Amino acid sequence: MSTGIPARIPTVELHTPRLLLRPLQLSDAPQTQLLFPHWEIVKHLNPNVPWPYPPDGALTYYRDIALPAIERGDEWQWTLRLKHSPEHHIGAISLHKAKPDNRGFWLGLPWHGQGLMTEAVIAINDFWFDVLKFPVLRAPKSIGNHASRRISEKTGMRIVTTEERDFVSGRHPCEIWEITAGEWHKTRPLLKNAEQRR
Repeated sequence: MSTGIPARIPTVELHTPRLLLRPLQLSDAPQTQLLFPHWEIVKHLNPNVPWPYPPDGALTYYRDIALPAIERGDEWQWTLRLKHSPEHHIGAISLHKAKPDNRGFWLGLPWHGQGLMTEAVIAINDFWFDVLKFPVLRAPKSIGNHASRRISEKTGMRIVTTEERDFVSGRHPCEIWEITAGEWHKTRPLLKNAEQRR
């Protein structure tokens, strides 16, 4: 069934109050290799993430999986960069068209707890609903991933089902969070007011 979406909408640079979201490049792999392979980051992720993380894990993933998916128009991926130091990225966020799980992200440990990923999620949700024109966004959360669950709560998502899933850390209960385009467009003005007060 056709979604009415063009075969390929390019990933474009996005901006939040504190961040630049730049389209993923192969040259981002070395920085990812430094920041990503930490247990606190990977333990709640999909078990397809290899652990222990190999020395060429980021390069292999970007070259063989992520960038081809972007080129096909199946995914959109960005690195997160602080506006005051954009030469290095601090994490990543992605959108997935064909999967039942439409969004994923990770953030380097030094930047946790500052609200940065919430900013990124707001920009990515705008892109999903306003540019790509999808009617609903779904994201899985390990029930123990409290920080990620708070982001979903703050951005107006709701739990639609719970199931068992495998993660890097093993099999755990998983909540599936969802938001529709209509719900997002009601929530978005409230988030804009919060951004302006920051």
